[in-house]
Amino acid sequence: MTNKPSRRSFVQSGAFLAAATVASSTLPSSAMQPSPATGAPSPIQLGLASYTFRNFTRAQMIGFMKQLNVSDLNVKDTKDHLPMDPTEEAKALADYTAAGIKLHAAGAIYFTKDDDADIRSKFEYCKRAGISVIVAGDPDPATLPRVEKFVKEYDIRIAIHNHGPEDKLWHSPLDILKSVKNLDPRIGCCIDVGHTVRAGTDVVQAIHEVGPRLFNVHMKDLTNFQSKESQVAVGEGIMPVRGIFEALIKTKYKGFVDLEYEIHADDPMPGVIASFAYMRGVLAGMGYLTHS
Repeated sequence: MTNKPSRRSFVQSGAFLAAATVASSTLPSSAMQPSPATGAPSPIQLGLASYTFRNFTRAQMIGFMKQLNVSDLNVKDTKDHLPMDPTEEAKALADYTAAGIKLHAAGAIYFTKDDDADIRSKFEYCKRAGISVIVAGDPDPATLPRVEKFVKEYDIRIAIHNHGPEDKLWHSPLDILKSVKNLDPRIGCCIDVGHTVRAGTDVVQAIHEVGPRLFNVHMKDLTNFQSKESQVAVGEGIMPVRGIFEALIKTKYKGFVDLEYEIHADDPMPGVIASFAYMRGVLAGMGYLTHS
């Protein structure tokens, strides 16, 4: 994929905000009724999951983020985005700092061993990066007491990621909640909205039920809640985006809503642009200001 000048100028100009307004105008008028807090800063923080740009280098991703006017990253050890090797990790952190990009989460990180040394290495990886949330992919429930020990030592939260009906352990955020409810309150959920609805769970209800144990959200959209292959840009499917935002606001969610655009891996920018435009448009329609 090449960075076409027309795309760059679109994102960096007022046309991007205009696109957000157009996106918001496609919603039903009742859904876009401004809130009483018209003009207030948005309580929803939008970020990016680096897996979206898994086929691109760190330098390319930084360039794309600048075009998108997004500075908050949920980073994954894919390509050279944030290597586990301490020396290479330090180089990546220097690049992000120089670009004004802040890392708020890392993952998915997989805890495959019930072993202190293995678990500690992953907490050290995030500590070096100043990351406060580990998005954990498919940890075995038997390992959670050992992981809890490191959560207490490092004061880093664990957000277990649900992966839908194919997941042998964690279909839905509600499955996660059942397993962590008696553990340290810093062990909770990363709600992937796409996988949640495919598991047959009402995603808005799940946000309310998980409440203070929700530490990260992966945003995507689908045209069919039974089909993983039906993913589209946010706003082109049937995901209740405004309802999700309203639930997050009502539950006083303080984390990030990270776009995880998993399709068109070799040319994701058109869908990523449309997704951010739509989400910002929804927030504008709710009466909130966004930074774009």
